[in-house]
Amino acid sequence: MTDLGSRYVAALAAKDTDALVALFAPQVYFRALTPRRSWEADSPEEVVHEVLYTWFAAHEVIESVDQLERGRVVDRERVDYRFIVRTPDGRFAVEQRAYFDVDDADRISRMHVMCSGFQSLAPVIEA
Repeated sequence: MTDLGSRYVAALAAKDTDALVALFAPQVYFRALTPRRSWEADSPEEVVHEVLYTWFAAHEVIESVDQLERGRVVDRERVDYRFIVRTPDGRFAVEQRAYFDVDDADRISRMHVMCSGFQSLAPVIEA
């Protein structure tokens, strides 16, 4: 198992564009599901700018990585992570699971992501 999943999560949390682009193979196969949409991208730049930075826009601050777990399913790697995100509307937990393949240059060549969506961390007021 590589540490590529952990590097991906750290780069995404920091919104480090150069590091994110460098993690993906030039001919990446990226597919994802969020609560209201499916996503596809075929280049590192599309993955970062058209998908990841749409999910986590400039005005949304990833405050912390609340959970990180790596694993493997035979030859496919897996990373689960939960971010705490601050937006103008409040604080949210966002959990994602990504399965990915690694090429010979230690880059992500295929990635499938499933997202929980933004789940409010606002206190629940009971009546």
